[in-house]
Amino acid sequence: MTSIPEGLAELLADFATISDRTERAELLIEMADRFPEVKVAPAVAVPPYDDRHRAPACESEAYVWATDRPDETLTYRFDVLNPQGLSAKALAVIAGETLSGAPLEQVAAVPDDIVFQLFGRELTMGKGAGLMGILSLVRAEAKRRLAAQAP
Repeated sequence: MTSIPEGLAELLADFATISDRTERAELLIEMADRFPEVKVAPAVAVPPYDDRHRAPACESEAYVWATDRPDETLTYRFDVLNPQGLSAKALAVIAGETLSGAPLEQVAAVPDDIVFQLFGRELTMGKGAGLMGILSLVRAEAKRRLAAQAP
């Protein structure tokens, strides 16, 4: 069972129906506005953050944490230090809402290509690399927990 988590698959299907760049951008901005819902709590981390939580190649200085849930899944929390980092905040909301509580095997297998499915193929190389960096940390947390569970 390594398909994409159900919530993420549904969101990707919704985005696949959007052909207008402006509509896509507006939807992503609305998602970024919900960033406080997935922002890391002070009980988990406070600035200055440990660099091991920093997303590689992310110009918006995004950070990722995962906390264990009783059902052996994870809750993902984020911080984005650049107040203009709307794309990073939107991806944080998407990951926080669709990957928290999802089976670890599915989270670990989420492909980088979802970044382009969500943000569009016209995404710059730098922004794409930063967003994939956020996703790579989310996957790494899932993989770390899976490795710890292995017999």
